[in-house]
Amino acid sequence: MSNNPYMAFNFYILLIDTSSLIGMISTGINAFTAGGFSECTGLGGSLTVEEYNEGGVNEYVHKFPTRMTYGNLTLKRGMAFTDDLWNWHYDYASGKGSRRDGIIAMLGPTRDPVRVWSFKRGLPLKWTGPSFNAQQSAVAVETIEIAHEGLELISGGTVLGDIGSAFVSINPS
Repeated sequence: MSNNPYMAFNFYILLIDTSSLIGMISTGINAFTAGGFSECTGLGGSLTVEEYNEGGVNEYVHKFPTRMTYGNLTLKRGMAFTDDLWNWHYDYASGKGSRRDGIIAMLGPTRDPVRVWSFKRGLPLKWTGPSFNAQQSAVAVETIEIAHEGLELISGGTVLGDIGSAFVSINPS
């Protein structure tokens, strides 16, 4: 095992229909929308604190933790043959959408997950289609911005970690 840091270009993303999570475990990997995403940003959270100025104590301010807040995830990928991201966003615009949980896995040199994060109850806030320019030959990229209700680092051996490992072995790209 090397002490070198892992490379940030080696990752995959899975979006899970939250309403069918139990069915997914019994039926297998087909319940996923798998990401061939080229970029993922917004992986992080911060603890909000409330400050209290105690009378007579002038050398510091008390700081009490209140709650965690998480930024929105932004996922980018080349336009694919599927309309899954558009449909997920459009279903919300039509009043019939469902939230999705997700898995973001960083892969090591052998394409095995070395860090796996999960997010809860993702909500598609914004879908952006490609920009067109006849003078360039760039890949058409779509972007989805996802608000969520929590981020968790998954330890090896859990159900989601095992499913993530299975996904990598099925889709080695």
